[in-house]
Amino acid sequence: MLFDLRTYRVRPGTLTAQLEIYAREGYAVQCRYLGAPIFYGTVETGDVNAYVHLWHFEDAADRERKRMALYSDQAWLQYRQRSAEAAYQIEQTNTLLRPAPFWRPGPSAG
Repeated sequence: MLFDLRTYRVRPGTLTAQLEIYAREGYAVQCRYLGAPIFYGTVETGDVNAYVHLWHFEDAADRERKRMALYSDQAWLQYRQRSAEAAYQIEQTNTLLRPAPFWRPGPSAG
């Protein structure tokens, strides 16, 4: 089991606009390849100009296979281009996480 936690920081005042682009052009195509995220949301305290999403994969090979398929989809590439042109995002952090040996997903975690 592998989790991919992604944190994106945007310029102040652009969070809503960035999420609107993603909701309109990116979410459905990304879910088509990666499945639904475990979580996708905005930061409530701390860096309020950020949003996060958490994805679940069986292992690194599963993640790689799904992401390669995603990046072969023209709709995803068009979304990425539109997002880059908007230039709202200023920082991205990806963290790959493995569960502790004793942890088991509950009803709401994958």
